[in-house]
Amino acid sequence: MASEIGLETKVGNNSSRYKSTLIILLIVGLILLIPLIAMQYTNEVNWDWFDFLVAGLLLSGTGIAFDMLSRKSSKISYRLAAAISVGTALLMVWANLAVGIIGSEDNSANLMYFAVLAIGAIGGVIVKFRPMGMSFTMIAVAIAQVILTVIAVSLKLGAPYNSSTQLIVINGFFIELWLVSAWFFAKGAKPEDS
Repeated sequence: MASEIGLETKVGNNSSRYKSTLIILLIVGLILLIPLIAMQYTNEVNWDWFDFLVAGLLLSGTGIAFDMLSRKSSKISYRLAAAISVGTALLMVWANLAVGIIGSEDNSANLMYFAVLAIGAIGGVIVKFRPMGMSFTMIAVAIAQVILTVIAVSLKLGAPYNSSTQLIVINGFFIELWLVSAWFFAKGAKPEDS
C-alpha cells in the first residue's frame, strides 16, 4: 500500500513537472514571436536561426532551472532567491553574448564569467540546493565575480571599450544581485516563526 502511494506521488510529481515544462516552452515560444514579428516591420531587428536557437535555449533553460529550484522549498524567500540567482545568470550570459561585459562580445576574457556560473551550478549540486548551502554558494559566486573584476581591471582587459569604472559598476551590479540572492536563501533556511 505504501509503495502504491509513493508511486502515485512520483507519477503526480512527474505530471506536474511535465506540465510546467510545457508551459515554460509555450511562454518561450511566445517571447520569441516578438523578434520574429518585429523583423517583419523593421530592419533594426535582424535575427537568424542561430539567434533564435540560442535565445530559446537560454530562456527555456532559465525557466526550467527556476522551476526545478523553486520546487526545493515552499518558502517565498527561497523562491525569490532562486528567481534572483537564475535571473542574474540569464542576464549575465545574455549581456556577454549580445555585447560583452569585458570589452566586446568577441573578447575571450568574457569566458571567465562562465567559470563564475559554474561555481554556482556545481556549488548548488554539492549542497543539494538546501537554503543555507545555497546562501554560501551565492557568496562564493559573488567572491568569484569580485576576483574576476579585479583581474579585468588590473590587466585592463576591457580596453579600449570599457574603463575601469565601467567594469567595476557593471560587475558590482551582478555582485550585488548574487549577495541579495544569498541573503534570501539564508532567510529561507530559518524556521517559519523567526
